[in-house]
Amino acid sequence: MLSVKEAESIILELVKPLDTRKDTEVVTLEDATGRILAQPVTSELDFPYWDNSAMDGYAVKFADVESCSAESPAVLEIVEEIPAGVQPKSAIASGQAARIFTGAMMPEGADTIVIQENTKREGNCVLVLSPPSRSNAFVRQRGSFYQAGNPLLEPGILINASEIAVLATAQCTQLTVYRRPRVAILSTGDELVPPDRTLQPGQIVDSNQYALAAFVASQGGIPIRLGIVPDKPDLLKEKMTQAIATADMVLSTGGVSVGDYDYVEQLLAELGGEIRIRSVAIKPGKPLTVAAFANGCTYFGIPGNPVSALVSCWRFVQPALRKLSGLSDNWLPTFMKVRSRDRLISDGKRETYLWGQLQSVDGVCEFQLAGGAQNSANLINLARTNSLAVLPVGQTAIASGQEVDVMLVAGAFGR
Repeated sequence: MLSVKEAESIILELVKPLDTRKDTEVVTLEDATGRILAQPVTSELDFPYWDNSAMDGYAVKFADVESCSAESPAVLEIVEEIPAGVQPKSAIASGQAARIFTGAMMPEGADTIVIQENTKREGNCVLVLSPPSRSNAFVRQRGSFYQAGNPLLEPGILINASEIAVLATAQCTQLTVYRRPRVAILSTGDELVPPDRTLQPGQIVDSNQYALAAFVASQGGIPIRLGIVPDKPDLLKEKMTQAIATADMVLSTGGVSVGDYDYVEQLLAELGGEIRIRSVAIKPGKPLTVAAFANGCTYFGIPGNPVSALVSCWRFVQPALRKLSGLSDNWLPTFMKVRSRDRLISDGKRETYLWGQLQSVDGVCEFQLAGGAQNSANLINLARTNSLAVLPVGQTAIASGQEVDVMLVAGAFGR
């Protein structure tokens, strides 16, 4: 049985990122949010595009105002008013100024902005009562933020609102991104029925199909729901063959333990899979099967219990999906050390993950255990989970008020 870290290392070594030559597509700026950039972006524009004013005030020559004071103000003729978006019409000569507004283009000849609070208007003249601290004060100079032709955004980054702002500013209206990873999802078990079917005695609603699809979508993947497969080896093999042939990754739930109806590992071997992981010292989620196929598909056989299925996804599948998707870094889950509001217990035999909520109390982050039984079949108290408290192997308890490592789950505090 592998440790959690050993399993994590094997999975990340196994999964290869999408290919920059064949696994990309061009999207518009409007459709780029949430995508992974596949090629570097440069711009033909400087930013700022031109010298412009950072404040409302007057564009002047610094030499005209550097020695002025309230007792001996500099008196300058106003030759123009320049709102934002208007090209200046006049050049500023010695003894002249232009009324200017924030973001407006600097007129030729001016090198400094005097903010309006340090001036007094008298007809067609302005009295400068206090000198700026330096030449170029309150001037945003062309190319000071970015110079045309230099790298603007590097490949392998997630495009969100801030990146969209940069791309729009640079007039990059089309860009090359990685395609979304395709993830096939199937549930195994004679006892399972879909949510829209009336339950018969002994049957269970298949929540995993929907939970895992939501998880995959939250990570930028395309979930391919293949439905419920009964515990019949021939039918399961047919569905697994379809999944492996059409998806970059497969998530199947159930059939990975040691019961009489657990066929997944045997069928993976028959289909040519190289089984790299069979079980992990984690609770919940011990029966984890991971196999690699020659076509690049990675197969995750995860437990059927709903909490175990999601913990397996948050801890192992999420890093794999992030690497597969083309992200250049930040594959691993985010961990924080916070105070626990509750006493946390474990048998100490496996690395234990307890679900609950990370909350801010008087400015201090605290972990609160979900109410009710911490049972891998109890998905009811899983609602609103945003973090998992982690008790390492050998640690059986953490007292209330003590610090504990917590792992943020998919969708908590951003992707």
